[in-house]
Amino acid sequence: MKEDLLHFIWKYKKLQLNELVDSNNLPILIVDTGIHNHSAGPDFFNAQVKIGGQLWAGNVEIHLKSSDWYAHHHEKDVNYNNVILHVVWEDDAAVFRSDNSEIPTLALQNYISKNLLVAYQDLFNKSGIRFINCEKNIGHIDNFVFENWLERLYFERLERKSEWMFKLLENSKNDWEKVLFTVLLKTFGLKINGPSFLSLANALDFFTVRKLRSQTMGLESVFLGMTHLLDSEDIFDDYYLQLKKEFRHLKNKFELKEDGVQKPEFFRLRPPNFPTIRLSQLANLYAARPNLFSMILNASELKDLYAIFDVSASDYWNDHFTFGKTSKKSIKKPTQKFIDLLIINTILPLKFCYARYQGTTVNEDIIRIMSQIGKEENSVITSFKSHGISIDNAKESQALLQLYNEYCTQNKCLQCTVGNSLLQGNG
Repeated sequence: MKEDLLHFIWKYKKLQLNELVDSNNLPILIVDTGIHNHSAGPDFFNAQVKIGGQLWAGNVEIHLKSSDWYAHHHEKDVNYNNVILHVVWEDDAAVFRSDNSEIPTLALQNYISKNLLVAYQDLFNKSGIRFINCEKNIGHIDNFVFENWLERLYFERLERKSEWMFKLLENSKNDWEKVLFTVLLKTFGLKINGPSFLSLANALDFFTVRKLRSQTMGLESVFLGMTHLLDSEDIFDDYYLQLKKEFRHLKNKFELKEDGVQKPEFFRLRPPNFPTIRLSQLANLYAARPNLFSMILNASELKDLYAIFDVSASDYWNDHFTFGKTSKKSIKKPTQKFIDLLIINTILPLKFCYARYQGTTVNEDIIRIMSQIGKEENSVITSFKSHGISIDNAKESQALLQLYNEYCTQNKCLQCTVGNSLLQGNG
């Protein structure tokens, strides 16, 4: 028995409602279970319960055992003075408020159907389970219910991403362009070089980027120089030497310090994702789009966002992936797949965050854009597909990643609409 099941039972009244009595044998009638509280304080706010014919309005606290009240020191906490009913699985101790008045206790042991307990046990039975607890049944959940749950999950994921962005905003003293630069750099670095590129963003004063915004060579030399990619003394390409000379000049002019900046990796990366290519593309993006932040805010269609990121690395990289080694000629533009990644993980979370900051909403624009981007491909999405879940776009794949990471892997089945639906028919 776990508290989350007791929360579920109380919230959805999955008990024998006509026979309830408290620990003093007074009849209980549940008028309103209250509002489920997921933060600190009592578990349900503003409940209404009749006890012995007397209507009480207040809060409800739920524990496995009555004695947990004292184990959690609620008797010393004024936030629990307005608890009108203590709902427990096992009543093993009388409970009193700080003013020594006894709190009525409802013990659920004798009021729960065996069907509900069996269904709950089946949900958490790991026998034969290879992916998630509900893998045998998730494909049969009502489509309307499941689609609404996925949309809520997607915005929950946006909320999670916005937490970091708001911290960046605070650290930058409300400089949204600096926030954009930081999150863009991290995403351009992908999983392997994200930490390195983020260390560059932290070390580089965005004032320098603003000053060099129209100078591709300047920006590229700073990005490559500060990430230690211009440190070699054994490369004699003209472009490499030009960048190195430019970086020396700008380092002195802007008092740049690359201490603490991690050198990026090349190992295990496909050549188009080499840090040389990505940093050059980013330099060209800022040089070609001097009003990048406002352009992103004003873009309400997917095609507009694609157009913004339609930039190339500098000409030198047309036949290079690294300095000093020629390669087959090709223009180094970000692929649509890479731009989709930027939009999903950086651009739309930023637009969502900025709208919240302004007290407005761009939810409809975000849903429209995400619904036009193809679904992501990874092992989690593949597993959901193999269990009967249809995934049509990036909004749904992002929602399923949120479901898997924040609910499935943490066994939060009773906080999930799927788990709730599987138990709703029992009791």
